[in-house]
Amino acid sequence: MKTAIFGFSGSGKTDLFAALAGPDAAAAGNRAMIKVPDARLDPLIQLFNPKKITYSEIEYLDIPGGGGKGTGLGNRVLNEVRPYDCLIGVLDAFSGMNDPQQQWQAIEADMMVTDMAVIEKRLEKLEADGKKNKALVDPKEQDALQQALTLLEEEKALRTNEEISTLPELKGYKFLSARPILYAWNCPEGEEAGVELPEETTGMAHIAVAAKLERELAEIDDPEEKAMFLQDLGISESALDKVIGKTYHLLGLISFLTAGEDECRAWPVRVGSTAPQAAGVIHTDFEKGFIRAEVIGYDDFLKFGDFKKVKDAGKARLEGKEYIVKDADIIEFRFNV
Repeated sequence: MKTAIFGFSGSGKTDLFAALAGPDAAAAGNRAMIKVPDARLDPLIQLFNPKKITYSEIEYLDIPGGGGKGTGLGNRVLNEVRPYDCLIGVLDAFSGMNDPQQQWQAIEADMMVTDMAVIEKRLEKLEADGKKNKALVDPKEQDALQQALTLLEEEKALRTNEEISTLPELKGYKFLSARPILYAWNCPEGEEAGVELPEETTGMAHIAVAAKLERELAEIDDPEEKAMFLQDLGISESALDKVIGKTYHLLGLISFLTAGEDECRAWPVRVGSTAPQAAGVIHTDFEKGFIRAEVIGYDDFLKFGDFKKVKDAGKARLEGKEYIVKDADIIEFRFNV
């Protein structure tokens, strides 16, 4: 799953990317694979002391460029972010030279206007084709595009209406305003709590972050030294974990867990995935030969603290093909290949 980080020139987006990429930011270039923090693995790690620990990952990309004040983002930036599953728009809330509220609204407007242009051009083409031969036109596509256009004309991003934005006829268009997006309000160090953030809506979240500080924190390799630095600043945790967590949520992902002496691991899976689909994340053969999934709810595991005790209490369940995986389920798959 890929997330593009973009913003206006001078917004601090590269600082945020470098903070996410950590000490290896220079080697990463503009692309970095980032582990998703998941403290729910900790008790499993303590129980099994595994040879290997693996976290889910998200790929972040730093999109270069971006317009200046009053110029808009520019078509190049908009076209570059179009293919990605999720977006992070970085806003300048630190320099005093820009209004982050205006930047946020400008980005939203740019995306909606761009989507409208794509739809209008396509509708014109469909209308022309229909005059030549009605068989060339799919009325379902035409209707879906018209619904999307009407929503945009009401100045509403496509992501605000899942019924419209998820219509199968619109899937190939990769509309910008349909993309889930996190706005990072880049503010001065120590002023995060004072930033007035807009309310979160469907597919859109906001967070205040001091990107320069986060970049400095990320360059500290020693966990104890980092903890002392945070304590000196009066900060309980890095904001990066929240950025990563919100990105994961916006991507529509949850994690199921597997555990044993060889490896404790968090696996990413789409919300609403079935047990066979989750098995397929591990290996396609697991999905093809799926028989059953032995599932332990995470709260049940915490209550008993041991797999044998959980099973003795009758809390380990055998689930079939219709089972919908829940966040933090601990699963062992049974399959036949």
